[in-house]
Parts: sequence; C-alpha cells; structure tokens
Amino acid sequence: MITRRRLVALAPLFPVLLSAAKAFAQGKGTLRTKTLGNSDLKVSVLGIGGNSFGAPPGGTLAAGGTFAGRRVLDLEGSRAVINAAFDAGVTFYDTAEAYANGGSETYLGEVLKDRRKQVVFATKWGGAARGPAGKRAVVRDAVEGSLRRLQTDYIDLFQMHAPDPATPIVETLQVLAELKKEGKIRHYGASNYTVAMIEEADKAAKSAGVPGFISVQNQYSLLENEAEKDVLPLCAKLNIGFIPYYPLASGLLTGKYRRNQPAPAGTRLANKPIDAATYDKIEKLEAFAKARGHTLLDLAIAGLAAHPQIATVIAGATQADQVRENAVSAAWQLTAADAAELSKLTAQI
Repeated sequence: MITRRRLVALAPLFPVLLSAAKAFAQGKGTLRTKTLGNSDLKVSVLGIGGNSFGAPPGGTLAAGGTFAGRRVLDLEGSRAVINAAFDAGVTFYDTAEAYANGGSETYLGEVLKDRRKQVVFATKWGGAARGPAGKRAVVRDAVEGSLRRLQTDYIDLFQMHAPDPATPIVETLQVLAELKKEGKIRHYGASNYTVAMIEEADKAAKSAGVPGFISVQNQYSLLENEAEKDVLPLCAKLNIGFIPYYPLASGLLTGKYRRNQPAPAGTRLANKPIDAATYDKIEKLEAFAKARGHTLLDLAIAGLAAHPQIATVIAGATQADQVRENAVSAAWQLTAADAAELSKLTAQI
C-alpha cells in the first residue's frame, strides 16, 4: 500500500517517470545528459563500466565466472548487458585495453558497431604490461590497438589508466594533442591521478600550448569519499570533469548487505567480513534515501550525479536487470537542498 507520505515524496519524479514510460513504449529508454568538463561531450548521467566484459568464448558463461581473476562475461552475456544499457538510454561506455586483455574493447566494438554514432566510447591505455605508458611510441601503439578492437576510426575519450612517473607529462600531452589533431581521438583524460599530478599536467599543457585533460577518473562513492576533500574541488577550479568508478562501493551501496544477516550467495562480498562502522555509514545513507522515498541504490547513483563536476556515473554490471535498476536510480534528480544535506552527511561519515 502506498502511503500519502510516499506519494508526496515521489511527486517530483512523476514527470520523469511519465517521460520514461513514453520512451519505454517506443522501445527506448531516456536518461538526461550532462557535459563532461570543458568539452563538447554530452554523456548520459549513467555510464557502463566495461570491466565485466571480455571472457573468451567458452571461458565464462553469461551467469558470470572469473577470467584473469575478475568476474567477466562472454560475448553473448556481454551483448545482453550492453543492449540493455543502450535500450535504457546509456550513451557512455567506459573500457580499457587492460580489461580481459582487450576483450572488453573487442566486445563493445562488436555489439555497438552499427550504433557507433549514438554512443560515446571512453577507453583507457596503460598497465603493468605496457611499461612507461606515457611514452610517445607507447601512446600511439595503444590508440591504434583500441581503434582496431572498438571497430571505430575515432575514440571520444582516451584516458591514461595510471600515472607514469618515468615519463615527463608534457611528452604524453603533446602526443595526445597530435592524435586529437589527427582525428583519432576527440578528447583525452587521466585516471587515478592525485591533486599534485592534476596540477602538474594542467601547468604542462598551458606551458606547451596544448589542450589539457578534460576529465579525471578516480574511485569515489558515498562511502569512499576522499575525493570530496581534494580532487573534486580542484576539478571544479580547473573545470575538469570527474568520472567516479566503483560508485556502488563493491556492492555495499546496493542494499543487498544487512547487519547481522548473511551476505547473499554469489555476491562480491559474500565471504568477506563487513565491520560495524561500515554498517553504521550504510544505514545513515539508507535512512537519508528512505526519508525521500528512495532506495540506497538510488542515492548511491543519483547522489554522485548531483555533483556539478560529475557528468556520468559508471557502474559495471553482469546482468541486464542490474543496468535497468541503475537507470531507474539515475532518474532521481536531487534538489539543491537535498544535495547540500547529503554533502554534510558524507562529510561526517
């Protein structure tokens, strides 16, 4: 039974839900879009993280398994999730050459090749096998490999997966600027960068007279919120977009885990202890969401999307239903007052 209080709490969502219902009737989803940093890239507020795609044929079934230590899907399992995301209105697809040894890029390229103009491809290069990833030759080799696997002639956002302390950042920025001029990439960003690294890259780009990074992709959730203290304020100052990964805190913010109850079988944290302090934080966040007629999952996604510097929240998925649930959560737009209250809450926990 729906109470009067819940109806009042849901009232602001009625226009969004009506629009979504109309879109569903037409066979497509709708998600609002935001502009990423100071670029011209308009992306859906919900993105898909591609680290769940890429198991070789016969290696992992759609139900999920492991490949190279990570739970990933084979081509048909990946196709189901990617198609569900596209149908829900997701336009931003984030992957990396390191995911399943290029398998993630390969599957995204295969599934979306006929819809390329309708999506934004963001991929990352670099990793332990690459060595100094910022070197000119390495960057050029990496972009050619990603273009081939994604079956495209341009990449919307090419991101440095991790810092390369062995290579001057100006060398990396100069080759990225060349690739942008050649039309092989539209924009470039960084991942796992600290405040000092972002500042250094910004100064180097200005000194060299080349475009700088338009985005930074770092870990951030309502539980793991260190970025609020340093990286996010700097991104706001420099007008750099921020893309959070692990927004659901490895599943802790999905609502699946309850104090004094066993974790659901097959979930990521099924055999790992969760301490009382973590449950205290989760329950405070859930109470905040419930008071506004929403779920913890809704808050985990919509709470991040409410930040001015965050254009898209990327979440991985191994099932189509997970994507659809995330899309519903992304439809909630926090009021300015609620966003301010949430900021106070996360600062305390």
